[in-house]
Amino acid sequence: MSSSADPEETLGFVRHDHAHCVATAIRAAERHCADAGLRFTAVRRRALEILLEEHKAMGAYEVLERLQGEGLGAQPPAAYRALDFLVANGFAHRIERLNAFVACSHPGETHVPAFLICRECRKVAETTALPSAGIPETIAGATGFQIERMLIEAEGLCADCREEREP
Repeated sequence: MSSSADPEETLGFVRHDHAHCVATAIRAAERHCADAGLRFTAVRRRALEILLEEHKAMGAYEVLERLQGEGLGAQPPAAYRALDFLVANGFAHRIERLNAFVACSHPGETHVPAFLICRECRKVAETTALPSAGIPETIAGATGFQIERMLIEAEGLCADCREEREP
């Protein structure tokens, strides 16, 4: 985590209270696991903390390197299992475009995530998608298809990276 004295850090592209963000996400994960009878192991917890520390998309091998450096999860399957667990339980999302993972900004809430991905710095901002008037569900329903998961990803440049490019 950042050693800055400023409790406000960037979440995706917006300033926020980082310590509160991390604590809230960890508490939500602990609560969910306790209620569902799931094990929130040290490796799973640390994988979530690593994703929360960076607030950017991280590949499984980046997470694995951090785990290995701390004496946790020496083999790639440990990191993949931890990340799969976090995704399956709504604590993290897989960013398809980057083949990477990011901590969920809305843990414990039912939502359709939409991601704004900066192609320069790889920061990812999560927002809640509001599909226009249920159009995806309407189209799917007309064909008998039931949507189980919907993911929206938009790629571009964040304000900081755009500012760096401007003369």
